Amino acid sequence: MLPNSKEYALAVQALNDGGIVAYPTETYYGLAVDPANPKAVAALYRLKHRESNKALSLIVEDRLTLSRYSSQFPAVYKLLTDKFWPGPLTLIFTAAESCKLSLKKDDNTLAIRISSHPIAHRLCSLWGNAITASSANISGKPALSSAEDVKKQWGAKISYVLDGGTTTGGKPSTIVRCEKNSCKIIRNGVVTEIDIRKVLPDCYKICKT
Repeated sequence: MLPNSKEYALAVQALNDGGIVAYPTETYYGLAVDPANPKAVAALYRLKHRESNKALSLIVEDRLTLSRYSSQFPAVYKLLTDKFWPGPLTLIFTAAESCKLSLKKDDNTLAIRISSHPIAHRLCSLWGNAITASSANISGKPALSSAEDVKKQWGAKISYVLDGGTTTGGKPSTIVRCEKNSCKIIRNGVVTEIDIRKVLPDCYKICKT
């Protein structure tokens, strides 16, 4: 079940207007806003009852788009992305000096991935920049895996819902940060520690937060 061109256009217009758009990913439904719009980002935090010190992750269309947000691409990330991108693996990148996004963490990092879901990927492509990928639920509550559940929970509080039917659910995307010879799994998810170990050089130590 894929949206038509008019539905995508309405979603992009909602983002342009500073609104919040729900869309399906490989795991659950996510909430997109324009990360370069501070008012839209603040509205998303309020909607989710999310603490301001907790980061929001992003998805981008491709590595070229990623380069607008981070000028560094460590060799170990190339190994991981060659294997798991597009897909449910979010990586922590150092933000580029030119990146002025208000949702950067205090240590100047951003959580970014390329989604393998056709609707999420198409929305990114049509939008042309990063979108937020926060799960479509109140923080701490169960994630939502259908457009109907999203509509029931949020109603008019969300500007637009790109209906992609029911997602697979299960585990969320895995979040990883690699520094020097250490790989830290910040959130367990679809891509497992065993999966990651098979890709990383033996010198890398894997730890969890």
